[in-house]
Amino acid sequence: MSDTAVITTRIMLAGVGGQGTILAAKIISEAAAAAGLDVKMSEIHGMSQRGGSVVSHVAFGSQVFSPLPDLKTVDCLVAFEKLEAIRQYGYLKQEGLLIVNDLEIAPMPVLSGFADYPQDGLKQLKETAGRILVLDAAGEARNIGMLQVQNLILIGALSTFPGLETFPWEETIKKTVRTQFAEINLKAFQIGKDLAAETGHEVNRNQHGF
Repeated sequence: MSDTAVITTRIMLAGVGGQGTILAAKIISEAAAAAGLDVKMSEIHGMSQRGGSVVSHVAFGSQVFSPLPDLKTVDCLVAFEKLEAIRQYGYLKQEGLLIVNDLEIAPMPVLSGFADYPQDGLKQLKETAGRILVLDAAGEARNIGMLQVQNLILIGALSTFPGLETFPWEETIKKTVRTQFAEINLKAFQIGKDLAAETGHEVNRNQHGF
């Protein structure tokens, strides 16, 4: 969790095109900056128009040299879809937190019949991850009438991560999203916070340090 002795927190957001991963990264970046931290952000776009992977990186601390992580250096991986959690899991620290949206979006090889969606992937992650929080963010978003705010539900859960609780989340959300959607986005954010508080982070006690 350090770059040349400078403490840096690294967040990775992984989803597919249209899920709002880049907006989520922007909100995290601006909230961290508003908290007085140095922030770096980057995005890696796949074939997002065809449901390809979209990965965003946010790093913040007293001084940040690069947003791009090495393997096993990410403090929190937020996966907007289960397969993306599997794909990016290698970047997460052993003691890091994995937040997973319990949602399946079949990629093109699966839709074309050339591959199968891994049905036991989430089970394997639960057995491997040091800390994991699984949320039905898509279902909760449907319940409040707007599927597009599942990203804010996931951010709400992320905001309970140690060190992020004091960020000015609500003010940042109001400044970042369109005014007409501010209320429902704030509602989604609070749902994520509440779900994280109710569920807690499932700890795999086979991992060292827990």
